[in-house]
Amino acid sequence: MKVNSMKALQSMAFILAILALTLSSCSKKLNYFTQDLYEEYDWSVDELKRVQFYLSEDIVLYRELESESVAIDDGKIKFEDGRKVEEVVFEKGTPGVLSFSPKENRFAVSFDDDDRFLMFGPNEKAGGRFVLLAKDWDRRVGKVTYGDLTYRTSTSSAFASLLVDVDKVGNTDYRKEKVGGRKVN
Repeated sequence: MKVNSMKALQSMAFILAILALTLSSCSKKLNYFTQDLYEEYDWSVDELKRVQFYLSEDIVLYRELESESVAIDDGKIKFEDGRKVEEVVFEKGTPGVLSFSPKENRFAVSFDDDDRFLMFGPNEKAGGRFVLLAKDWDRRVGKVTYGDLTYRTSTSSAFASLLVDVDKVGNTDYRKEKVGGRKVN
């Protein structure tokens, strides 16, 4: 009886290992989008618009509301010390697309269906990763434009980076031709 249950456990372990291997081979292989990757492939803006980007970390934007401001679109209203604060949260893994590139190495990436975007660019201190850009960073807070409004974000968002699925990005279409050779008459 012990031998049969041991064989059953081994069979189940083998099946689980095969299942885990199959599922892991289907998962995305997300890597940081870096200046080196950008230069290696030398993509055009149109090509980059077909790349699916993802966020490496949460980004939380917030702004204090005037007492007259009541309408909130996608954010939520929080009360901090009696003040009304609008908060917009971009969770880790949120997919985004390139809207435009105002200049080389600057990407306006949209994470929703309207024209709002966040700016990203390479940061040498972060290994060349494309990180969230702000108009201004001080020690604790950055000022970020999102839509027509200026929000603040904590320095924890400063290193939120763009990720890409390298299997899909690295796919290259090519034509292969075998040359038969040429002989002297």
